[in-house]
Amino acid sequence: MTYPRSPKDTVGGIVYFGRMIDKIRLMASGELHPELHANLGKGFDERITDFLGVGYEAVASRVREGGVDDEILEWCFQQGVRPTEEQIEVWNGFMVKRGWRDVLSETLVRRKKESGFTDRDDIQTMFEYIDADEGRL
Repeated sequence: MTYPRSPKDTVGGIVYFGRMIDKIRLMASGELHPELHANLGKGFDERITDFLGVGYEAVASRVREGGVDDEILEWCFQQGVRPTEEQIEVWNGFMVKRGWRDVLSETLVRRKKESGFTDRDDIQTMFEYIDADEGRL
């Protein structure tokens, strides 16, 4: 079973979008790590689709049709909204800090404990947790 790319990786300058695309592709091929099945279309997936003004199921359907990441992102812009550079900057800044002194802080502490990362002071955000949990950090 396979994990998708890091949430920090960008497509069109936007964090997380590529991870969501990977999750959809991996699920369609039966290769997505089972840990990630329950949250498909929820959480950060829902946040990115809301940010782009498109529904998750519509994006998932488009991804399954094929195409490269940039083509799928352009399709999202055409179906929803094309964020400005400033909106992307704010989105990226918000997302990369999720879990750091915000409403997800308790979730991050719980997840770190469940994964045996309580001694990992380098894990301060959800993106860092995801990368550590999936063996990238």
